[in-house]
Amino acid sequence: MRKVWPWLQMLAGLAIIGVLFWKVGTQSFVDSLRLVNPGNILAALGIGMGTTVASAWRWCLVARRLGLELTLPQAVSDYYRAQFLNSVLPAGIVGDAHRAWKHGKQEGDIARGVKAVVLERVAGQAVLIAVGVAVLLSTPSLLPGGAQDIVWVIVVAAALAVVTFAVSRRLARRGSGLRRTLDDVRIGLLSSRTWPGVGLLSLAGLCGNITLFVVAADATGLHATVGQLLPLAVLSLFAMSLPLNVGGWGPREGVTALAFGAAGLGAAQGLTTAVVYGVLALVSTLPGALVLVAQAPVVQRWEKKRYATGSN
Repeated sequence: MRKVWPWLQMLAGLAIIGVLFWKVGTQSFVDSLRLVNPGNILAALGIGMGTTVASAWRWCLVARRLGLELTLPQAVSDYYRAQFLNSVLPAGIVGDAHRAWKHGKQEGDIARGVKAVVLERVAGQAVLIAVGVAVLLSTPSLLPGGAQDIVWVIVVAAALAVVTFAVSRRLARRGSGLRRTLDDVRIGLLSSRTWPGVGLLSLAGLCGNITLFVVAADATGLHATVGQLLPLAVLSLFAMSLPLNVGGWGPREGVTALAFGAAGLGAAQGLTTAVVYGVLALVSTLPGALVLVAQAPVVQRWEKKRYATGSN
């Protein structure tokens, strides 16, 4: 099943994109690419730098609390590379898996390296869910009939997860694998020395992503206030987090088109905004391509050879 699941994710994302092509046509995609200008690209790179630094700093806080060494420059470099790989490869987690393995191998503890990455990503998703639930409950008109019940299910599920964690930690035997994992969650994410910084950095990253969505909407010529765009941006980001995409594409475009239609802004306008956002999001990760090239074995061997020749 593990081998089949990535292919199912990719096929699901492609199916959603195919349905959008069929319903809306290809012209919206083509027009979207024409709307991106140098100003938007510079804004994407600047916003991407801010969100990447915030996310990398969050990773540092979690990793250090778990007893791992991780400097901010290294974290920023690895995070850029991971984001680029996530954007160009199916499923959107290959980059994160690589940075977890790379950092864990450097520290001699791959399992703990993986835990650090998982926990810092969970923190980001938790903040997105908390903000998203608050925003969506305050704008019920964007949700189709019955969808509000789903939001409340998310709230109840989150509460049950907290209770389950507390109970499991009390019942787990000291020294057991489960107890060590739960202790790592508490120390790396939930302790009073960790969660305030992790929460603020996660919120900063979310604000950066929402700002990029506003830039994308503005690039399409949409005349809407930030207040109108906020719930739409949150819905789009929710969709991006679903494990049914091709480098982030698929659910984002479908959900954004539906949300814009529900808001009276037009499904085609929503699709155009989502595509422009996707392009700008990819642009924001391009420094990661430079990191990937710089860290390639061939380049590193060439640099070592050049350094050795120069030293002689």
